[in-house]
Amino acid sequence: MKRKQAKYSDELKQSIIARLLAPVNASIPELSKESGIPVGTLYTWRHKYQGDATTVAQSNKNQFSAAERLDIIIATAALNEVELGEYCRSKGLYPEQISAWKQALIKEDAVKPTREERARTRAQENKIKSLQRELHRKEKALAEAAALLVLQKKLQALLDNEEGEEKFPTSSAR
Repeated sequence: MKRKQAKYSDELKQSIIARLLAPVNASIPELSKESGIPVGTLYTWRHKYQGDATTVAQSNKNQFSAAERLDIIIATAALNEVELGEYCRSKGLYPEQISAWKQALIKEDAVKPTREERARTRAQENKIKSLQRELHRKEKALAEAAALLVLQKKLQALLDNEEGEEKFPTSSAR
């Protein structure tokens, strides 16, 4: 059985969502009592539109310089969740923005090796390739030597066998 969903105007939705998200971060039970919208609906709206906070974070990225973003990351590093929320409200930010900036900074730093590191890596790769070529060459030589030894033993066995036949003639040879 399908439940009948109440229709809410887009303006009402946007105003409620604006109050649910930062910098206001109003509590859902209070908003539910105030607006008459069920708690579950408000949780759904918040969850749905919190994903949009990352797109807002990307658009607000240009609002702060790289130095300011770094200062914010440093300032919020030691804050607990409550203090972080207060800090974000005071600056008009989302906690997700700060964590996205931090991840981008870490990723950016990890991605760009220095010129010396690239040269060292290239030298190591070249050495590995030359060692692999040498190993392949030696494996081929070893296989060839093993084959020659096997053939030499077979030849020796044949020669020994022929000498043995001459000493002890078979009955068909009489």
